[in-house]
Amino acid sequence: MKLQSYDELKHSKYRLSLMLFLFLNVAVSLFCLMPFLGTDSPVSSLPVGIVAAFSLTLLTVCLMMPKRKLPLLNPVAMILGALWAWHINHRYHQVFYFDGSFLIISLLSVFFISAIALSDYLIAFCLHITPPVLTVLLLDDGQHLMMIIFTITLPLIGFSLHHLMRRRFDTFTRRLVSQLYEEKESFSDLSMLDPLTGLYNRRGLKNRLDAILENHAGSHYVLLLDIDHFKAYNDNYGHAMGDQALARVSVAIRDAVRSRDVVTRYGGEEFLVLMTNVNASIAMKLAERIRQYVVDLEIPHRFNEKVSTHVTISAGIAPIFGDEFDQAVANADRALYVAKNQGRNTILAWEDLPKLTQVTNDLI
Repeated sequence: MKLQSYDELKHSKYRLSLMLFLFLNVAVSLFCLMPFLGTDSPVSSLPVGIVAAFSLTLLTVCLMMPKRKLPLLNPVAMILGALWAWHINHRYHQVFYFDGSFLIISLLSVFFISAIALSDYLIAFCLHITPPVLTVLLLDDGQHLMMIIFTITLPLIGFSLHHLMRRRFDTFTRRLVSQLYEEKESFSDLSMLDPLTGLYNRRGLKNRLDAILENHAGSHYVLLLDIDHFKAYNDNYGHAMGDQALARVSVAIRDAVRSRDVVTRYGGEEFLVLMTNVNASIAMKLAERIRQYVVDLEIPHRFNEKVSTHVTISAGIAPIFGDEFDQAVANADRALYVAKNQGRNTILAWEDLPKLTQVTNDLI
């Protein structure tokens, strides 16, 4: 999961909390618009009607237009809290037979809405309950002060602690998601690199190839290289020395090409260089420079004496037509095969294969 996905999840949660908050306000206001239990007189008031209409309108907008920018929760909570405070004041003066318990019940009703829908949003919670709390304190005139303070303080402390814990949890989750994503990127990078040479492996090559063929116009060439008589080198010098030779040759290849070229360990002692945006002349010059860089390493190889007393490479080079990368590799491999048969330590272009075939036929 990326931080963007986590933020989208939080936004979805915010949306659901807002819709639940509006729904509860609609439900409680509709209950207030019904006749009071046991009597025929309604307990409705103008502010309750406004609460119902306002909440229902916003809830409809959220449901019918899910991609529309959501109303801000804090202002909505403050407006609805003020309307409930207006309702409490209106009903307290209108219905003379209510005693002080009416204020407590009214206050608990407002806390009920806030506690269910706004438990993760402390500011909205406070904005919603503040107008009713102040109204109840003024109307009660100190008669039930301790009970009202207890009713206010206990949930407020609980929600404050809950909010603090949620913020710390959110910070920890963000840090964890960021760390996991960084580690995922690191492991992804490692999985695309050959551990011995530090060059791209075939998976890394494919990843780079897709981006290059999609975003880079121009001609591209595939250079397939192979260390001459490397099996004999391993058999006589040992695999540890063979690994050192591979590592040094890989550095020479990487140093000989441009930074935008992709160097890959394609097999055991086989390397592939993807040369981007070059013509045939420059591609051949780069290939020859690689061959010379490897020779200049002067890695002793007396079992390569028919070619040289040092480690050498042979290579085949072929252009990529369109996006036919696999065909280009096959063509470069054919050129490499002929280069090996011609004596090694040489670079051969795929385009020259028909000419060589004709020359061979003439000699025969």
